[in-house]
Amino acid sequence: MVIGILPRKADRTGIRAAPGFTLIELLVVIAIITIIVSISLVSYSSITKRSRDAKRKADIQQMRAALEMYRTDNGSYPNTGSGSWTNADSLATPLVSAYLPEIPADPQSPTQVYRYEATSASGGKYYGYCLSAFLETESPTNSCTPDPAYSQNYGVKNP
Repeated sequence: MVIGILPRKADRTGIRAAPGFTLIELLVVIAIITIIVSISLVSYSSITKRSRDAKRKADIQQMRAALEMYRTDNGSYPNTGSGSWTNADSLATPLVSAYLPEIPADPQSPTQVYRYEATSASGGKYYGYCLSAFLETESPTNSCTPDPAYSQNYGVKNP
């Protein structure tokens, strides 16, 4: 006995319909695939934003640790902008080689950058700082006021 696809029955005119899918069946399948693809694209977009934010937070903590080691060795934090906001790249001279292999770059560099401000000046030395970045998916509570000129919304400071 041979098992196979049974031919379709003849319609009223006596003509047999060719095996295949109807237009409605094809449209339903296309609609389902479209929905699945659009859901996955939205999920992928939010996942990439969260991963960039996680890297930004890790980079800020890495620079923070280097600044603390610098202060331990030198007694104050580096002054790279006379107490005003500067790009964190300006920390390369005091920090790179001794405390960091390189100053981390924002995942969306050059459109986004990390910013640094030396604070709490006394006798020409700075005893505080603020590091800031832009987070895409969060509205964090800050320990310092981030640089408003760069629309940054995340900042850490000491003290």
